[in-house]
Amino acid sequence: MVDKPILVTGGAGFLGSHLCDRLIAAGHEVLCVDNFYTGARRNIAHLLGRPNFELCRHDVTFPLYVEVGQIYNLACPASPVHYQFDPVQTTKTSVHGAINMLGLAKRVRARLLQASTSEVYGDPEVHPQREGYWGRVNPVGIRSCYDEGKRCAETLMFDYHRQHGLEIKVVRIFNTYGPRMHPNDGRVVSNFIVQALKGESITIYGSGQQTRSFCYVDDLIEGMMRMMGSPADMVGPVNIGNPGEFTMLELAELVLKLTGSRSKLVFQPLPEDDPRQRCPDIGLAREKLGWAPTVSLADGLVPTIAYFREALQTFAGAPPRARLTDTTERVG
Repeated sequence: MVDKPILVTGGAGFLGSHLCDRLIAAGHEVLCVDNFYTGARRNIAHLLGRPNFELCRHDVTFPLYVEVGQIYNLACPASPVHYQFDPVQTTKTSVHGAINMLGLAKRVRARLLQASTSEVYGDPEVHPQREGYWGRVNPVGIRSCYDEGKRCAETLMFDYHRQHGLEIKVVRIFNTYGPRMHPNDGRVVSNFIVQALKGESITIYGSGQQTRSFCYVDDLIEGMMRMMGSPADMVGPVNIGNPGEFTMLELAELVLKLTGSRSKLVFQPLPEDDPRQRCPDIGLAREKLGWAPTVSLADGLVPTIAYFREALQTFAGAPPRARLTDTTERVG
């Protein structure tokens, strides 16, 4: 058991809120930090009355002064529609946020896990992607604010580790889905489900033969926690994702089947720099963490669809908001 609180940045977001749930259930004291740019208070509302949970409204591009034992750095918009809305701020969140969390970890000697991304591989020429592959990223494309921001954050992690002996962990997260995804986040799983539930045409970009691997959120959180708890010399990077590969057409057909929707498929041009293939080699995670996903795509889509059915009835997705000012608000 960690003897100090565990800090989760981006803790009110899709992944962060599920991580907070798991940490609280394990008996840890959790400090959730979020600026609510894409995170939502409703994702962690059920935790607000817990004595071992604290919420702090704060933007990680500004320093944070707290006493913690571990840091999970998840703060950054992760869907193209959100990170391209304010690309300069996206890069700042990845780079300045990493610098601030590294500075905090150095001051309090905390172990720091960086949530990186499969986007560091860009449009890969190697398939499936192994951690030793350096990637094929367009440094000046419309996705580069996210891709290059995360690549720079990884660089900072390893430089602090080598220069200051900081305990770091780097995981590269592949496509993840599940309850609490934002209905308007523009990612393929949420897009297909929302369109199917509304009876709208399902939008397929390109030919529909491009592939992705989809990891259910519970599996992803388990992998992250195992990485944080691994020996100090296990720094990564480590791929965390589901190696099962599906075409966009296969995903659309499965969503139609599970929702009972009669939506039609429509095809539009492929967005700029959209990868043709994305699939993790998880050999390292299997060997070093004893981790592999257990939830099939069909099984994971059932609770995800149920969540979206309720979400579409209870709230309308709001557009991305402008960057918050340097204001810290704590809710215990």
